Amino acid sequence: MLAEERRQYILELLETDRRVVAKDLAAKFGLSIDSIRRDLTIMEEQGLLQKTYGGAIPLAPPPQVRKLAQPPSTRYGRGAPHQNGISKLAASWIQEGDTVFIGGAGIHYGMLKYLPDDIPYTVVTNSLAIAESIRNRPRVEAYLVGGKLRASSDNLTDTIAFEMIGKFHFDIGFITGGGISASGVSTATPEGAAFTRAVAEASRRTICLAPHEKLGVTMFATSVPLQRIGLMITDQGASEKAIREFESLNVNVIIADDAHPSEGADHESD
Repeated sequence: MLAEERRQYILELLETDRRVVAKDLAAKFGLSIDSIRRDLTIMEEQGLLQKTYGGAIPLAPPPQVRKLAQPPSTRYGRGAPHQNGISKLAASWIQEGDTVFIGGAGIHYGMLKYLPDDIPYTVVTNSLAIAESIRNRPRVEAYLVGGKLRASSDNLTDTIAFEMIGKFHFDIGFITGGGISASGVSTATPEGAAFTRAVAEASRRTICLAPHEKLGVTMFATSVPLQRIGLMITDQGASEKAIREFESLNVNVIIADDAHPSEGADHESD
């Protein structure tokens, strides 16, 4: 097969599967992974795809500066495999006796399937849904940050919640945002950004959960600058360019493997 025919076939795979893996393409075409990577590099330079850590994905549409928040019924679904992979790896960092903050994003909710059950630790959250899910776990001390209840969200981020966060000290603060770029973690609202910033300031270690679709996106309000992030966990869909950029700014980036919900205990609330 000629190189152009091979690259056209890769584009067709991207259109149907929305992702290609370099090692799978190498096996399919009987080529070395380096040869496939050269193909993907050429195609990226031609504006045909976006290279990732393990292969390539279609070019992303232009990011929106601001998106409306998803309703809880959508945000707290089963999660895509790459999101579950990040959630699973994040949960593995919890050690015996730790006090951790887990927010109310969908990828935080995904951590519930993978939280350890064999060690004692403390979880603080500002999410009603997460609090309800973990409050009956026998080895988990659970605390819910207070604040004003809103019909549009079960996450508490107002002034009361902000002040309460300042009274805690966390071993790990698990944070995320609508956008994660070289300028930092950002979100749609100033109050949400201020709350996340307070979590990072109260945390001995800040771990950023960064699915590839959030990378390179900048939203309205910056919450946490990159120098405050101790570890960034992303997935194999992250572009090599984005990873290099973060690492050049001294951010420790690790890549999670995809995971399916069935790989962890299912602790979703009824």
